[in-house]
Amino acid sequence: MEEEARPSKKARGAAGSGLTAFALRLAKHLTEDADGGGQNQNLAFSPVSIYDALSLLAEFARGVAERALADRFGSGSRAPLVAFACGLWHEKTVALKPAYRAVAVESYKAKTRAADFSKKPEKARKKINRWVSKATKDLITEVLPPRSVHSPDRPRDCQLNAIYFKGRWSMPFDQAATETARFHLLYGSTVRAPFMRNRKDHAIERHKGFKVFKLAYLPGQGSGEQPRFSMCVFLPDARDGLPELVDKMASCPNFLWDHLPKSRIETKEVRLPMFKLSFSSRINGVLEAMGMQAAFDPGESNLKDMLEGDQPLVVEHVFHKAVIEVNEDGTEAAASSACTLQLLCLCTRPPVNFVADHPFAFFVVEEVSSTIIFMGHVLDPTNSERMCHCVGGSSTVTS
Repeated sequence: MEEEARPSKKARGAAGSGLTAFALRLAKHLTEDADGGGQNQNLAFSPVSIYDALSLLAEFARGVAERALADRFGSGSRAPLVAFACGLWHEKTVALKPAYRAVAVESYKAKTRAADFSKKPEKARKKINRWVSKATKDLITEVLPPRSVHSPDRPRDCQLNAIYFKGRWSMPFDQAATETARFHLLYGSTVRAPFMRNRKDHAIERHKGFKVFKLAYLPGQGSGEQPRFSMCVFLPDARDGLPELVDKMASCPNFLWDHLPKSRIETKEVRLPMFKLSFSSRINGVLEAMGMQAAFDPGESNLKDMLEGDQPLVVEHVFHKAVIEVNEDGTEAAASSACTLQLLCLCTRPPVNFVADHPFAFFVVEEVSSTIIFMGHVLDPTNSERMCHCVGGSSTVTS
């Protein structure tokens, strides 16, 4: 039996109290929305991308908005993980304040650029999307949808990041062993899906009501302490048990880390479906439901010290897009988050709902810093393109 190292309590305290708590609360809200909406779809998103995109706002928030953001983000590490890029575009007629630029460049390693949002918004949008496409190796070609930066009368600020991950399993699956079998959906029906299979000993641990399977990625080369990336699958014993398991995970920031397998054990068989998921949405509604209404409210938002002229800003949109593919060789994934801000004005915000409910949860994590890179739920692994589009304040799902 091979004992594996676990994250230190110090590392858990640094990342777990902020990023992990935020990630699991976000997953819980998405699950609750799914249950209330009566729709079922796979989910994949990057907590670290969303967290990082909004953390820069917290650096310059004031009053109610500051408390709303700081209370939910804590003090998680913002050290670059895998391939991570941060960009900041501002209206060329309004300069960034030196302190704002310094924090963006020094703490977030952001590249700052001026853009002509007022006269050529679509040209600016396409340029930003090309930056995202390059940073994610073309896995994400558009995070800002058409007309998302259209505001000729109000200068704006646009903060983005992009993350790319590619990892090979330390114990890859044999493609010849992959076979099609039944996957049981949440509410009783089944689909036929390709399952990866092997009989090697794995890190698996049983808990009351669920099991956890951890599959490590090949470590990087070099000296010193290396990041330890792995995929962890939380599988409830009951076929309809995922909602209850998500509630448990959201109840305590350390739940995920405290229940990871400690060692490899004798394994009779491992079967895991291959899947390819994508997600694209404006997530204002979800963040507001988590208690961050002030940042989006013209009456309460007071984001200052960003642009010259001391004019306060309000968050207009928060977009997030993610893709992930899991197969016999490993995992390739990418995500991008974008926050657009406008000069404070009276404007209406249509409500946004996102629906998700799934039989098992997955997490791509870095164990030394206890950082969740990607996470999600899989309900139907045969559905590779499930997108959420916000239109006129409501959500529609297309396959």
